[in-house]
Amino acid sequence: MIAAQRRRAILRRIHDDGYVEASRLAAELDVDESTIRRDLGALARSGIVQRTHGGALGLGPTGTTNAANLAPEPEHAEEKRAIARFAAGLVADGETVALDIGSTTGELAHELGARRDLAIVTCDLVIAHQLAVGHNVRLVVAGGELSGDRRFLRGPWTLNQLAGIHVDRAFIGASAVDSSGGAMIDDLLGVPLKRAMLDAARSAVLVADSSKFNRHALVAFARIDDFELLLTDEGLPANARGPYGPSLRCVAVEAPGAAES
Repeated sequence: MIAAQRRRAILRRIHDDGYVEASRLAAELDVDESTIRRDLGALARSGIVQRTHGGALGLGPTGTTNAANLAPEPEHAEEKRAIARFAAGLVADGETVALDIGSTTGELAHELGARRDLAIVTCDLVIAHQLAVGHNVRLVVAGGELSGDRRFLRGPWTLNQLAGIHVDRAFIGASAVDSSGGAMIDDLLGVPLKRAMLDAARSAVLVADSSKFNRHALVAFARIDDFELLLTDEGLPANARGPYGPSLRCVAVEAPGAAES
């Protein structure tokens, strides 16, 4: 189990129990207690938990983050992490990057957070918080009206701010992808936001796990050829890849537990 997976498991336990003991977590996750202590230290430095003797507590409403509000691990999490690792390798030092809302771009934010010379633009509040605490990237948040699920900002102010921004690369998610229908979502109000990020970028990369391909959603926001690269995972069958052309890249997914950090 890699560090990111362990820490999500720890946060879920804190969400459920309010307090965790390092020794019990080590037994449950089958790792050394010293590894758990390092994980708890990293989470504490990020303002997510409070260290105690022998364990950790979730922060309440006065803390930086309330563990009870943390999102559970998304579906197809391993695939999204594999896509994010590959996508991070596309980003050169000194670039300016736009990150769309979503769980795959959230994984990409995690990969890019350790870099020191990047500028990252987003309107996703989960991504913004992740990058604001304990990271050294230059963070630009496009302000606006809080969305109904309180996860991101949108509206005329957001679009106006994005219209004045120029980035080297934008990473954009989608609810569905089809070779003829393009990249699609179910939220009509999300279309202008995605278009604004595409228009702000010299190069755009679609990041979507293989479960999104050969499906349709309510409205298309981009054509396939609007993207320099289509990144997905190897779960997309070989006989379904041809219509997407040479811009399609299917990345390998590591088996859980294959990497440790």
